[in-house]
Amino acid sequence: MSTALTEEKIALLTKTAAEIRCSVIEMLIEAKSGHLAGSLGMADIFTYLYFHALKHDPKKPSWEYRDRLVLSNGHICPVLYATMAHAGYFPVSELTSLRKLGSHLQGHPHREWLPALETSSGPLGSGLSQAVGMALADRIDNGRTSAKQFYCLMSDGELNEGNSWEGAMLAGKEKLHNLTAIIDRNNIQIDGYTEDIMPLNPLVDKWRAWNWHVQECDGHNFRDIDRVIGEARAVSDRPSVIIAYTIPSKGIPEFERRFEWHGKAPTTKEEIEIAMKAVERMRNR
Repeated sequence: MSTALTEEKIALLTKTAAEIRCSVIEMLIEAKSGHLAGSLGMADIFTYLYFHALKHDPKKPSWEYRDRLVLSNGHICPVLYATMAHAGYFPVSELTSLRKLGSHLQGHPHREWLPALETSSGPLGSGLSQAVGMALADRIDNGRTSAKQFYCLMSDGELNEGNSWEGAMLAGKEKLHNLTAIIDRNNIQIDGYTEDIMPLNPLVDKWRAWNWHVQECDGHNFRDIDRVIGEARAVSDRPSVIIAYTIPSKGIPEFERRFEWHGKAPTTKEEIEIAMKAVERMRNR
């Protein structure tokens, strides 16, 4: 159970999120590939979870009573890796091995290569069904009083996949109150804007139709994130979904909200200069 979110804690989370964004940028520049937009956009939510909300222990990554975090949109694993490194799961210096041969930090997470990765993820749309299975199994094994929480982080673009809605239906049917899905509502996917490629709205109504408790939040406001996570924990009769509105490529104004940065890294001299100036700004605030 997380403690109260004080102003001092918010300041610390803000600083940590900035460091995580800087690590993500440096990782992708070194790798010359990777997914920038979603990784930077979700840094605040990952920071809040790993440094305030999740029940976990980096020194005991297989601790039985840990909360589970399933990353469905595995392509934003740079922010997962960076957050885990800053949380103490492995040295921050290893982050520059992203996407290199033999590295534990592959372009999509491989659960056998790094402690505390709950799933491997690559094909979009499967994470929610995996998380539903975990939450349902925990209830079967430990009853409704189990203290474990299951979080599934998803992209909005992956909601094009039918598997996501199959998982949503089952979770609603089973009233999995120990499950919270967090959707990165950044409105982009690899080849355009979501509402142009495959419109998702009315997104709130769709989740409510499957018997989910639905909330919306500013994915860059720690107070707002804390509010919706707290309310989700208090729900006892259904699963919860949080639609988190984020800015893709958050932290690099020149790249923000542009779908072209969904799946690329800064590689040209000009792009690298822009990205590294953003790193300097974030570290000197």
